[in-house]
Amino acid sequence: MKTLFKFIGNVLKWIWKTITFARQLLLNLIFIGILVAIYFAVTTEHTPAPQQTEQPARALLVDLSGPIVEKQRRLDPYDVATRNLFGQQMQFENVLYDVVDQIRAAAKDDKINGMVLSLSDMSETSLTKLRYIAKAINEFKATGKHVVAIGGHYSQSQYYLASYADEVLMAPDGAVLLRGYGTYNLYFKDLLKNLDITTHVFRVGTYKSFVEPYTRTDMSNEAKESNAVWLNQLWGAYVDDVAANRGITPESMSPTTKTLLANLEAVDGDFALLTQKMGLVDALLTRQQIRAKLAEVFGSNGEDSFNYVSIYDYSPLTFNLPSSNQIAVVVASGAIIDGFETEGTVGGDTTAGLLREARLNSAIKAVVLRVDSAGGSAFASEVIRNEVEALKEAGKPVVVSMSSVAASGGYWISTSANKIIAQPTTITGSIGIFGILTTFEDALAKYGVYSDGVGTTPFAGVGVTRALPKEIGDMMQLGIENGYQRFIGLVASQRNLSIEDVDLVAQGRVWTGYDAMKRGLVDQLGDFDDAVNAAAELANIEAYSLNWMEEPLSPAQQFIVELMNQASVALDLNTHLKLPSVVQEFADVATSEMNNLNNFNDPNGRYAVCPNCSYFEN
Repeated sequence: MKTLFKFIGNVLKWIWKTITFARQLLLNLIFIGILVAIYFAVTTEHTPAPQQTEQPARALLVDLSGPIVEKQRRLDPYDVATRNLFGQQMQFENVLYDVVDQIRAAAKDDKINGMVLSLSDMSETSLTKLRYIAKAINEFKATGKHVVAIGGHYSQSQYYLASYADEVLMAPDGAVLLRGYGTYNLYFKDLLKNLDITTHVFRVGTYKSFVEPYTRTDMSNEAKESNAVWLNQLWGAYVDDVAANRGITPESMSPTTKTLLANLEAVDGDFALLTQKMGLVDALLTRQQIRAKLAEVFGSNGEDSFNYVSIYDYSPLTFNLPSSNQIAVVVASGAIIDGFETEGTVGGDTTAGLLREARLNSAIKAVVLRVDSAGGSAFASEVIRNEVEALKEAGKPVVVSMSSVAASGGYWISTSANKIIAQPTTITGSIGIFGILTTFEDALAKYGVYSDGVGTTPFAGVGVTRALPKEIGDMMQLGIENGYQRFIGLVASQRNLSIEDVDLVAQGRVWTGYDAMKRGLVDQLGDFDDAVNAAAELANIEAYSLNWMEEPLSPAQQFIVELMNQASVALDLNTHLKLPSVVQEFADVATSEMNNLNNFNDPNGRYAVCPNCSYFEN
């Protein structure tokens, strides 16, 4: 026994020495980064700024790169520092409202004579967000300014925005990739069985299919039925919008595989030529020809290109001074978790804190709660909803603006608002609740490991290493059923519906915003602008400013983020290693599954999550 303790002690000492070495290495690298940053700051020659000259008219180049989000992820600065040190670049995110504001400002700017959409680096984006940007593009076109879209290839999201241009130009060997919408899952039932892992599922709702990957090898007929309805509605909206923009029939955009094959054979397999014949693009031009054409339309810069300013460099002279009447905007984007916000999540305590801050600020007269969440912790959702109630009791109206997804827990936090506004293409509903517990008693027993002991209550021995007693399982199921009744009871009381009527549209079923309004789950179809106007109307204010509520980084955290960004550039630590696409896709799926599991932290083990609400990635 003494030898065993000595061995364990040596192992622990080795682990501690490893941690200490890693910590010292990280601190030393940060210190080196500081020295390098100071060196470059001191030694870099600063040339006097050239005398300002009159800027010629130029086009706004909308060269979006990366995903379009409701708000930028709140990253742990120390995590950012570590990623940068090891050459892992953080993906840039475009905030939806910043993009729209830039386009709207350019529409009013006499020095902007047009717009060029160059979207080859823009990530796939939900139709609801795309429609809000498209609205701003139409406003820009309404001023009489020309819009041109350029690209080698167009993904589905990229082409949607491109279709709003006056002209769509594409490379002679390019293509428009319209894949449609779909939702697919991985199913782990047989894997868990082979690993002797037991999954205990507790749920309410015929359509609450989040747990199906752990209990089935395929999607249930009920889930397929529900998903097919809203997927077809969204694809119909996409096709109708693009067809109207391009002056073609919706049917021509969704040919059968047989028709598509015949059409492709007619052009000898030339996808670009087929795309032009279908009316999706106006001309097939090389990059040199495109630059020449743009220079002709928007003016030449004298360097084989056209006069333009990137949307990232455009700085319109607009000032929004704070008003004594403010409308707060609180964004809830991501999985809802108990506690404080982490990367890409909605922290129940964080969001509730922002709502409380808005309630206590006398200048704030109303609140817009922008929801882009498929749900998560039922407990955290209720914490947020309680603050919405408190705002109403304080006489401050709350308007929910639903983005791409406001389902399950995302709908829970919306129920108590004075008004709920959704886009027709919003995914909402999914009113249901479930619990899941995984135990490993069989897997441990396979290798000769067993759990035994005594406890003062039947609950003392409940854990992942022991079989779940039937009585405990029955109690957990009763708790889930109680949570479901509480959920539909909240919806019934807040939406002035009967319990029976809510139960008919609940059961975990997913609805589009269009269908949800017909069933009384939302009040109005509209976008973020409509939500702000509704909040102002409810608060009886005409002149106001928007107050975007968010928890800022501390000065120390902000310093670390900026410092490491500079140090990574100075030291050239980014390796630019790119994995093969198949490997990267598999890694992304695995990471997504791990993130889902990490977000399961409800103290009661109750979750309100929409399982199939991500449709635009497929």
